[in-house]
This record gives sequence, structure tokens and C-alpha cells, in this order.
Amino acid sequence: MNYADIRQYDVANGPGIRVSLFVSGCSHRCEGCFNPETWDFAYGEEFTDETADAILAYLKPAHVKGLTLLGGDPMERQNVQALLPLLKRVRRAYPGKDIWCFTGYDFERDVLGTWVDEPDVKEFLSYIDVLVDGPFVAAKKNINLRFKGSENQRTILVQESLRQKKTVLWDDKQD
Repeated sequence: MNYADIRQYDVANGPGIRVSLFVSGCSHRCEGCFNPETWDFAYGEEFTDETADAILAYLKPAHVKGLTLLGGDPMERQNVQALLPLLKRVRRAYPGKDIWCFTGYDFERDVLGTWVDEPDVKEFLSYIDVLVDGPFVAAKKNINLRFKGSENQRTILVQESLRQKKTVLWDDKQD
């Protein structure tokens, strides 16, 4: 897997100060995407063990609330597999920090409907606290939304949704 960027101090992609990993590769190709260079799976730098080590070090300070995965699309099949070792390490080292993931896929149709029984996706989801789903739709762009770009996108509490077997949305007022 390649990645486009790592932001050590990000406040735009989830609550609090976060470490954000922008992966490369996205098949959605949304019109108006803010990161079209990340559509290419070969864009950027190779994600290595040293890259993962740097992310773990960036997460160490107590003031860092968590990790955000975006891109590109972290839920592209090859990205899911490549991210699993990182997610395992983050959860083991920092169980109190949350993990957010942004995807252009639909939670019910694609993630739960098609992939949930695939072992790598099931494991990937076990590490994700909050998922922002849905493609960016330029006609529904709304700059007043918190942590998303268009009105069709949702901010989902993954673990609670899996427990209740229905989509549970993150309250915009919570941090």
C-alpha cells in the first residue's frame, strides 16, 4: 500500500488532535474530490514498518485523541489488508484512543451487506470506532457539516451499530 500524507497534528478529520493517515487508492473518483491525486494506488510513498512506527510515536502524547484513516479510501480491499497490522498495533498500544475511518462505500450496502463476513473486513471493523461513509457528492456539498463534506455522508458509531445490528449515528455534539 502507498500513502499520500501523514498529518501528525490534525484537527479537521475527527474530534480533538489526531494523527491522520491519507492512504492512496480510491475507485470512487468522486467529482469535486479534495484529494484526487490519491485515487492512484501507486501515488505517494510506500507504507512500511518504519511508517507504522512513526504513526505509533505520533500517537503517544496524551493530548492526541486518536487516529484517522482517509485518503484515497482505506476500505479499498488492498488497503484494508495492508492497514490491519497497523490497526492491531494501535489498538494494543493505545486502547483508550479512538480510530476513525472515512470511506466512499455505503455502510449497510457495501460494508455490512457484501463484506462483513470476509475475515479481513470483519477484523478491520473490529478496530474502527467511527466510520464516515458514502461518496462525496458535489451537488450535496455543505461546508457547515462537521467532519464530512456532503449531506449524504453519515458519521456512524461502528461498534454500537454492530451490537445493535442497525446503523447508529455519532452525535455531532459529542467529542
